[in-house]
Amino acid sequence: MYKINSQNNKELSVKIKQWGKELGFQQVGITDTKLHTAETHLHNWVAKGFHGTMDYMHKHGLKRSRPALLVNQTVSIISVRMDYLPETAEKIQQAIDNPITAFISRYALGRDYHKIMRNKLQKLAKNIESEYGQFGYRAFVDSAPVLEKAIAEKAGLGWIGKHSNIINRKAGSWFFLGEIYTNIPLPTDTAVTDHCGNCVACIDICPTQAIVAPYQVDARLCISYLTIELHGSIPEHLRASIGNRIYGCDDCQLICPWNRFARLSTEKDYNPRHNLNNSQLTELFSWTESEFLKKMEGSAIRRIGYIRWLRNIAVALGNSQASESTMSALIKKQNHQSGIVREHVDWALKQHKPRRSAH
Repeated sequence: MYKINSQNNKELSVKIKQWGKELGFQQVGITDTKLHTAETHLHNWVAKGFHGTMDYMHKHGLKRSRPALLVNQTVSIISVRMDYLPETAEKIQQAIDNPITAFISRYALGRDYHKIMRNKLQKLAKNIESEYGQFGYRAFVDSAPVLEKAIAEKAGLGWIGKHSNIINRKAGSWFFLGEIYTNIPLPTDTAVTDHCGNCVACIDICPTQAIVAPYQVDARLCISYLTIELHGSIPEHLRASIGNRIYGCDDCQLICPWNRFARLSTEKDYNPRHNLNNSQLTELFSWTESEFLKKMEGSAIRRIGYIRWLRNIAVALGNSQASESTMSALIKKQNHQSGIVREHVDWALKQHKPRRSAH
């Protein structure tokens, strides 16, 4: 019979961290449920309208910032991080710099991280159960109203950088986060201090200037929001700044000096599939809907659907080189059944007309 006391729970927390590393997490931290500062920041962010059309950021009320309202009797949160970087910074930069290459945020090149992380968290919970006995818990991976970055920061996994991502001094920021909410009163870890200093590299590099102030991102300007979360038309004045980025954006991480300490992931499931780290825009634009659904099976990219996939690539083709293959690919989709696709294809074609007439 497990005895609940501070010494036993301290020993359990040590075991939890060891089990976590054995399961493939690079770090495990533990914190309490007091997220008052993060709650205030969230309310101010939403009040400014920075969440755009992401209504889920406020529709759950206080459940996001008060864990016990989401999962009854939660008193401790186990926070984990897992590296996902599939290739070197040099290769990533080469892909961004090549206008005919489709750039996809490096977290989405492999299998869907939600499933991989959640399976590992469930295994971690089973390990705890074998030691502790039955207990109340729920595992999360970017799948419910959870302030995962604020939790990770409090649990000592890193600090929230000026670009709003978690940064770790020894590992940079190329990692996923996950949580286990639990009713076991575990000893908490100490939060680390902010080490961004005077650096504003991420603010300066942002293609759409979405980091409107240190630690404040206006999602309505962010390429990740525009290409993934936004369902309708991408605002015309932002399209040129998107470049060849068809799913997400990694510029703020790529420029961060702390990422010189980032390590390539050892998780094979995060390796690029279907050559997505080096595919041409015209090739991906030619996929039929059935091809898209089949090739994106088990991928986080699938959630945006085929129409937004074409919309995003059309914008990137508008920013690409006015070659015969580019123009031909766009013209083939000029009469697409989706008005959204037609609108963005027309825009893309217009981008090339002045360039063509200049020769």
